[in-house]
Amino acid sequence: MADDNPAVRNYLRSLLELESTWSVCDLAPTGTEALRRVRENPPDMILLDFQMPDLNGIEVARQIAQLHPEIPILMITIHFSSQLADEARKNGIRGLCPKWDVGSIINAVNALLHQETYFPQASSASQ
Repeated sequence: MADDNPAVRNYLRSLLELESTWSVCDLAPTGTEALRRVRENPPDMILLDFQMPDLNGIEVARQIAQLHPEIPILMITIHFSSQLADEARKNGIRGLCPKWDVGSIINAVNALLHQETYFPQASSASQ
């Protein structure tokens, strides 16, 4: 999981680990650090914040998707929009949800771990 805010990282870790079969294997404070850690120990799934101080989530996802296209990537953001969802899809991200919607994050992680995609608000906005 990569997010520049330590409180958010810790909160999301606690939230995700409420699911008995899930565990967060690593936390990264920046996009660059997330890339380094993925190269060293590829996880089953990646959760990325969109807005980070060095590389944004789109750029991190693009690079991870080139290295490990099999790893599903979920991006969370406070800047949710259908345009961002489109850009996310183009760069290998399989799910996008608002950072403030805890239920959406849980549903998205579950979907991605089952080889599905998760763009609920983007799809309803485009219909």
